Amino acid sequence: MAATLTTTTVGLAETFTRLKKQGKVALIPCILAGDPDLSTTAKALKLLDSCGSDIIELGIPFCDPLGDGPVIQAASARSLARGTNFNAILSMLKDVVPQISCPISLFTYYNPIHKRGVENFMSTIRDVGIHGLMVPDIPLEETESLRKEAIKKKIEMVLFTGPTTPKDRMKAIAEASQGFVYLVSSVGVTGARTSVSDRVQTLINEIKESTTKAVAVGFGISKPEHVQQVAGWGADGVIIGSAAVKILGEAKSPQEGLRELEKFIKSLRFALP
Repeated sequence: MAATLTTTTVGLAETFTRLKKQGKVALIPCILAGDPDLSTTAKALKLLDSCGSDIIELGIPFCDPLGDGPVIQAASARSLARGTNFNAILSMLKDVVPQISCPISLFTYYNPIHKRGVENFMSTIRDVGIHGLMVPDIPLEETESLRKEAIKKKIEMVLFTGPTTPKDRMKAIAEASQGFVYLVSSVGVTGARTSVSDRVQTLINEIKESTTKAVAVGFGISKPEHVQQVAGWGADGVIIGSAAVKILGEAKSPQEGLRELEKFIKSLRFALP
């Protein structure tokens, strides 16, 4: 039986508003559902919450994750090979979300949404307590129906901008995005990198000139010094994906993966203001 909901979880935008008042930067780790298995995913979600995550991004495994690098591609393949499917993920979330105090945002390619139908998909994820949605393979011009349905269902749809996005387009993306604006720090796919480009500081400033919405930086952030640097540049949040996915998916055992994940997230939390 699911645990009783003891706290009222606020949404993404509200989380950033609260943190800003406290002078804090949001820590947003990402893990992939079903790698190494859904039982471990459930434990990891609770662990990430207890370690001080402000928002959790949960990736939905997909057979052709074009925007992802080798780490998340491999994690997706392992998860699907174990038989993970969207219904099983929903069942897990229905049980776990009431036990978590921070909001969860789903990261999914468009195909699973299309398969279920936009209205049905939004209703379904809202019913299990999801607050946010990120769909990397849909351009701004094609998000209108998704965004309208998301607003109806009180789902905050987060849009992406990056180093090659023209200024006018970046402004339009920032205007349309809900929850926060996801700034992709580098050109290319997801994956840990040795350093974060100095260009990110300029991009953060440019976005903030055109919107009051929070800006969170992702792709390539994998070390405490990275989160410290990006926070120092004025980001409202830092997103850590491949590094966390790798720890869980490549550990010798689920227990070891959870232990290592806890150490890693605490090191990042400690590095943030």
